[in-house]
Amino acid sequence: MLSKACLVGVYQRKLEELAAVPGIELVAAVPSSWRDERGVTRLERAHTVGYRLETLPLVWNGNFHLHFYPTLGRLLRREHPDIVHIDEEPYNLATFHANVLARRLGAKTLWFSWQNLLRHYPWPFSAIERYNLEHVDHALMGSTTAAEVWRQKGYRGALTVLPQFGVDPEIFCPPSAPRPLGPVHLAYVGRLVPEKGVDLFLAALEGLPGEWRATILGSGPEAGRLAEQARAAGLAGKVTFRAPLPSVEMPGFYQTVDVLVLPSRTRPNWMEQFGRVLIEAMACGVAVVGAASGEIPAVMGDAGWVFPEADVEILREHLARLVRDRELREALAQAGRARVLAQFTQKHIALETARVYEGLLT
Repeated sequence: MLSKACLVGVYQRKLEELAAVPGIELVAAVPSSWRDERGVTRLERAHTVGYRLETLPLVWNGNFHLHFYPTLGRLLRREHPDIVHIDEEPYNLATFHANVLARRLGAKTLWFSWQNLLRHYPWPFSAIERYNLEHVDHALMGSTTAAEVWRQKGYRGALTVLPQFGVDPEIFCPPSAPRPLGPVHLAYVGRLVPEKGVDLFLAALEGLPGEWRATILGSGPEAGRLAEQARAAGLAGKVTFRAPLPSVEMPGFYQTVDVLVLPSRTRPNWMEQFGRVLIEAMACGVAVVGAASGEIPAVMGDAGWVFPEADVEILREHLARLVRDRELREALAQAGRARVLAQFTQKHIALETARVYEGLLT
C-alpha cells in the first residue's frame, strides 16, 4: 500500500487490522513527512504490528497533485506484490506513477477517491486521470457521491464505496468516569480555513445562554482572523485556541468534550467529503452537530443534529438545547457510539478492504 495518510499514527490501526487477515502480507510505504497549509505532519510510528512500514523519499512534498516517490519502483521490484493499493486520488501524479510501475510488474492495482464534486482538470492532470480510469482493476470511493462523480467522469470499472479509514473503538472510547459537572465543553477540531466555517461557530457562540466553554483545536491561515473575531465578540474568556495535537493524544481530548461542532460550508471547488472528526468524537461518546454540507448528514445519520449551511441562528438554537439538557447530550452520545461500532471501525474497514483484495485475485 502507498499512503501518505498513514503517516498519522491512529490511521495505522487499519494497517494492523489488514495485516491480521489470514493470507495478507502487507508492506505500507509512506513519506517521512507531509507539508500542507497546517504545517508539517511527521511520521508517527504508533501502530506497526504485523506489517512493514517503509519510508520513501518524496519529490515535491506538499504539492497535492504533483508529488511522487522516485524510489517506489525499486521497492516494488524487490517485493513483487500481487496487489498495489494506491491510497491517492486518480488525477494525481503519484497515482499515475505507482499505477504504471505496478502494472509493468503484473500487479493488480486499485486507487481511492474522496472527490464528491464534478471537476475537470487541465492537461497533464486530465491525461493522468484518464489513464488511471482506464488502467485499474478496482476503485475505492469514500462515499456514494464520489462514486456518482466518477461514473459521470467515465469510470466503468469495478468499485466499492468504503471510507478510507475508520476508528479503533478501544482507543477512541468514552472516558472511564462520567464527564464532570461544570461548564459544557463545546469544540471544533480541524483546519482553520474558510470552508470549515469556524467563523460561523464563533458567531453562534455570541449570545449563547447557559454555562459553557469552547475550544478551537487546529491550525491554518485563518487562525489570526478567528482569534480576532473571538476577541471582538467578547468571547476571549470563554473560547480557547489550541494547536493541533498528535493523533495519539486526540482520544484524551475528545473525552473532555461534550459537544463537537463541524460547521462546514460548501464552496464551488469543495464540499465536505466525510468529516473524520465526527466519527472520532462519536466513538468517544461526544454529541455531534454538523452543517448540511456534503457527507456530514450521511456520516452522522440519526446520531447527530444537522443545521442548514451558514445558518447561525439554528446552530445557536441547537447548541443552546444541548448546553441546557445533559440527558439529551448523553442520548446523542450513546447513539453516536453505537453508529461507529456498527459502521466505522478500523476492523470493519479493513475486512471490507480485504474482501476487495480477495476479489482481485480470484
